[in-house]
Amino acid sequence: MKLDHIETPAALIDVARMQKNIARMQGQMNTLGVAFRPHVKTTKCIDVVRAQIAAGARGITVSTLKEAEAFFAAGVADILYAVSMVPAKLPRALALRRQGCDLKLVVDNPGAASAIAAFGDQHGETFEVWIEVDTDGHRSGITPEQDTLLVVARILHENGVKVGGVMTHAGSSYELNTPEALAALAEQERAGCVRAAQRLREAGIACPAVSVGSTPTALAAAQLDGVTEVRAGVYVLFDLVMHNVGVCALDDIALSVLATVIGHQADKGWAILDAGWMALSRDRGTSKQAHDFGYGLPCLLNGTPLAGYVVSGANQEHGILSSATPETESGAGFADDITQRFPLGMKLRILPNHACATGAQFPEYHAVAPDGASVEWRRFHGW
Repeated sequence: MKLDHIETPAALIDVARMQKNIARMQGQMNTLGVAFRPHVKTTKCIDVVRAQIAAGARGITVSTLKEAEAFFAAGVADILYAVSMVPAKLPRALALRRQGCDLKLVVDNPGAASAIAAFGDQHGETFEVWIEVDTDGHRSGITPEQDTLLVVARILHENGVKVGGVMTHAGSSYELNTPEALAALAEQERAGCVRAAQRLREAGIACPAVSVGSTPTALAAAQLDGVTEVRAGVYVLFDLVMHNVGVCALDDIALSVLATVIGHQADKGWAILDAGWMALSRDRGTSKQAHDFGYGLPCLLNGTPLAGYVVSGANQEHGILSSATPETESGAGFADDITQRFPLGMKLRILPNHACATGAQFPEYHAVAPDGASVEWRRFHGW
């Protein structure tokens, strides 16, 4: 199906750009001598994950048990569930393990560790658990020097639970925008996670895996001594937030939303699109960065960005395309330009602020080949 025949709004993946992004990240990991375990929460799409595995990825990272179940059913067995486990979800984890899934759980507190140990003992299951380490104060995890790190590890180890490793995510990298700052955080992330593993080993607890990763730090790392694997997710599609961080060009962004011009408010300099926040998402991540892209950057069907324009507003099913600097535009000349440049029925591609959030608005992607033809790739929903 060609783009002109796709109902809008629709999520598009530029396959050539996606493959380039996959090759770039896998090449970086190969150069650094570590395994790569992509985070599939960005796309939740088996077609994309197959391309990542074909390029050399080993295992996957998921953020929901629904993802774990769906990808295991599709033939992927080595799965890290990278969200701290709660007792209520242990039966689903057990079911996956009993079916042959090599599912690894994550904890960052003694209560969760005790619950896993008790549940495993009750059901005769030896779970593999990784401990989440906080290396940048961004979200969850145990800092490398905290006593809690060894408390959690001993609860697991002394109750027959396999301590599979330590893992961390330098999510604060999204707030940076210089190569120097990203490289420094990548080293902080590496050193902190390696230190946590060292403390476990010094306490007599094996710690085979040392897992780090975010897209910016993965691409910025100069060396990963002591690390066994890296995780990253949004790199496969990239987005405007990553562009502002400085790790991708606009023409690396592989995800876009196909939209149609459905009307105008000429006196305001607006073209109205059929893609509102239900298609583009409410994510306004670039509003906190140096360049605010509104709800997305409009492009021609061939992917060429339309400099000077932005999706400046969004209602549920309506997007507002306008000048990026409306205060400098006034009068009939600009009104004529908006109606003439964006005539009724014109289709555009909108680059998203956050690929994960925008992808989540759609049940499928249209994978677009270089010749403009597309096929549908299904994606997973739910938890």
